[in-house]
Amino acid sequence: MALSTAQYQELDNAHFLHPFTDHKQLHQKGARIIESAEGVYLFDSDGNRLLDAMAGLWCVNVGYGRKDLAEVAKNQIEQLPYYNSFFQTAHPPVIELSSLLAEVTPDHLNRVFLTNSGSESNDTVVRMVRHYWQSLGQPEKQVIISRKNAYHGSTMAGASLGGMAAMHAQGGLPIPDIVHINQPFWYLEGGDLSPEEFGKKVASELEQKIEELGEHRVAAFIAEPIQGAGGVIVPPETYWPEISAICQRYQILLVADEVICGFGRTGEWFGSDYYHLKPDLMAIAKGLSSGYLPIGGVMVADHVSNVLIEEGGEFFHGMTYAGHPAACAVATANIKILRDEGIIDNVKEHTGPYLQRRWRELADHPLVGEVRGVGFLGALQLVADKARRTPFPHEKNAGMTCRDIATRNGLVMRAVGDSMIISPPLIMTTDQIDDLVTLAREALDQTQAALKAA
Repeated sequence: MALSTAQYQELDNAHFLHPFTDHKQLHQKGARIIESAEGVYLFDSDGNRLLDAMAGLWCVNVGYGRKDLAEVAKNQIEQLPYYNSFFQTAHPPVIELSSLLAEVTPDHLNRVFLTNSGSESNDTVVRMVRHYWQSLGQPEKQVIISRKNAYHGSTMAGASLGGMAAMHAQGGLPIPDIVHINQPFWYLEGGDLSPEEFGKKVASELEQKIEELGEHRVAAFIAEPIQGAGGVIVPPETYWPEISAICQRYQILLVADEVICGFGRTGEWFGSDYYHLKPDLMAIAKGLSSGYLPIGGVMVADHVSNVLIEEGGEFFHGMTYAGHPAACAVATANIKILRDEGIIDNVKEHTGPYLQRRWRELADHPLVGEVRGVGFLGALQLVADKARRTPFPHEKNAGMTCRDIATRNGLVMRAVGDSMIISPPLIMTTDQIDDLVTLAREALDQTQAALKAA
């Protein structure tokens, strides 16, 4: 017999330490207990239905409740529940997934190093980038340049690559030889510049940093095509062409963190496809299995993998569960669903444009200073003064107020500061998009009233 919500919360408070949580606040409030899910909906222990506009944590691309994926996992566990890929061994699921990934990723990426998460993928990036340059006889090329307010995971290396000050304040981060330049967030940081001017200006900081540090020391630049956890920050059109040109000019590796943007989120298979990038390394996770089992990886360009194979010797890096047979089998089946059911094509041609059109209707709301989005990613920037692009004072907690109201009303959005962000399952229909926008507008109206009353 299932426990009551209160019983679950009591046990939760007694035994489980949640990630990214103020535990004192949680213990006062009690966790929301999610018991089941189907399609784009979650169902909690009190019988409430919530429209999940975040696809879990940006990951449930094919939606909840795919029994075919559960069956794939069951069959693989019965046949081979586990074996590693250390010591010159492999198994069919890891080989089949690696081959399929070479098909769906950009043409020059034909090998993958598998991990268990996006954080581990970006840890692998740090190790592999430095090993690559050492293999070429340039061990001094150690520095990796990232961006402020970036998110690349929460392991020591992943959190260091990320540019979030609050994370760096815990644990003595960043680790050495990781530095940060400004993010391409025009709305709050562009000042009087046009988006096009700002895109070029902030991209030029990469060149300035390389020259400051010395090209002989800089190994790579890492960035998400669109910053996800930073607030769905869509860069100006001038940004990525300039960044790509700088990386080529100075011969540093370009690393695309596709953990959020990958597997259809932008309406293309990858954000690199959307922006016509040619990354040397590409971190993947989340939509790789639609969250059904933990798995991640790093796609490696041929010119990089050839050096590792021919010059590098042993690469002293790996994880016990990387390339887990069941996770690989589920990821393979998930990619085939995205491809064979035309889910990504539908996002590109129909539901993505529809979502962006409906989402932008919210720009007329008094609280909304900017609407951002691409494909099945979106953000609303809440501001105190639209004309002056003035943010709310931090103590107003506008974003968190809106998030909590939306959740009570049956909509899961996320607040990153005062950016209200969405990343729905890619199977969301136009009718469900209409519901999402209606619920978002109701949350904005109620947030406006709550802020005035405060």
